[in-house]
Amino acid sequence: MSYDVVIAGAGHNGLVAAAYLARAGRRVLVLERQDHVGGLAISTRAFPGVDARLSRYSYLVSLLPTKVVKDLRLRLQLRGRRYASYTPVGNGGLLVDNADEERTKASFAKVTGGESDYLAWREFYGMTARLAERVAPTLLEPLRPAWELRELVEDEVAWRDLFERPIGQTVDERFADDTVRGVVLTDALIGTFADPSEDLLANRCFLYHVIGDGTGDWNVPVGGMGAVTQALESAAREAGAEIRTGAEIVGIDPSGEVTFRDAGGEHAVNGLHVLVNLPPAVLDRLMGREPATPEGAQLKVNMVLSRLPRLKDTSVDPREAFSGTFHINEGRDQLARAYEQAAGGEVPDVPPAEVYCHSLTDPSILGPGLKAETMTLFGLHMPARLFPKYRDEAVAATLRSINSVLAEPLEDCLLLAPDGTPCIEAKTPFDLEREAGLPGGHIFHQDLSWPYGEAGRWGVETEHPRILLCGAGARRGGGVSGIPGHNAAMALLTGPS
Repeated sequence: MSYDVVIAGAGHNGLVAAAYLARAGRRVLVLERQDHVGGLAISTRAFPGVDARLSRYSYLVSLLPTKVVKDLRLRLQLRGRRYASYTPVGNGGLLVDNADEERTKASFAKVTGGESDYLAWREFYGMTARLAERVAPTLLEPLRPAWELRELVEDEVAWRDLFERPIGQTVDERFADDTVRGVVLTDALIGTFADPSEDLLANRCFLYHVIGDGTGDWNVPVGGMGAVTQALESAAREAGAEIRTGAEIVGIDPSGEVTFRDAGGEHAVNGLHVLVNLPPAVLDRLMGREPATPEGAQLKVNMVLSRLPRLKDTSVDPREAFSGTFHINEGRDQLARAYEQAAGGEVPDVPPAEVYCHSLTDPSILGPGLKAETMTLFGLHMPARLFPKYRDEAVAATLRSINSVLAEPLEDCLLLAPDGTPCIEAKTPFDLEREAGLPGGHIFHQDLSWPYGEAGRWGVETEHPRILLCGAGARRGGGVSGIPGHNAAMALLTGPS
């Protein structure tokens, strides 16, 4: 059987590409190994008998462009978070309140002892906001060469500080307080194992964290991440795309032939083009090449709490502190120490991490009558090399880390499932490899790339004209963005047939 386009993988980018192409009249087939679509952008009732829909893997939305939402008429609601972050410091803490500048300023003064770091904060994020306005639109266009993007940015200081020299050096120069430095640096380290004082890989990670949709805002999808997938699946199916789950791809040929296996046996289909929404390492294996396996670096811990834990800082309501990003032992020096230990193959003594309580922003993810809160923890500097050998040690160390900044043990706040077990689960890079097929558990599929390259290309091309990338392994994107899916579709619709 033949199609205009066969899409390998029904993650969110594959669904974006399918919707665009089907709306343009192309005959599209999407093949998915798992029994559901969405990849890691799903909602799950992770604990038996507990009606809480957790965003189990991916958890927030920033890079998904408004243009994609409007083009595909997605029935999707994204909700902003009033509180950007809270960072415990001793018996106090640093609160960044998006709606109250004076409160934020006073919090900076209390933690840092003056106003210089607050003024530096405003200047720095004013710079990133201007950068986001200029760079974000280019993510949905053919690549620009570096010199052209530099001219578009129109700020030589921004280009130097964010593109040319390690972000750690920039942060050290601009800020004096260790806590403030660490809060800024965490955006350079989510899912990225790097030394920000030396490695420009951290700069790339930081860049994608601050330019999303031209604002850099990180929003909560109402209904959980599964609502994003549901909206995209509906858009693709309503446009006429055919989606088959339980269909594991076992081979891709440069001619456009795709072989897959389902409950009925092995089959082959042909596409004028094949869009690959799979990690590059998986594509290499399917095409008979030796894959280069990347290394993921994170520890994800999902929890349901019977109540929020008490804080040492009595001036801040826990509902304020936990509704944004709650930073745990992420000072600049703590991050450096954790990186050094992890690079040496040891679990950090005090693992840096951050948590979010999505139910505070979107109570709809909790079932009727369930009095609880969800909590998602993302641990930094947890490379795959530490697992599975040190799994239990890493989880225990992470819990000790968060307990060190709370007024009571987090374990005392965990909800118990009907069978009496606490509602907590951990996901390591090896779990992501086993459950979701991500080589090395790398959430970005491979190291992130700069948003520039060879002019006139979309950043989705491979060495085979009929095969394009449409997932996070493409030139631009990462996290839940839809950008590679959009760009792969545009490369077909605007390029030579």
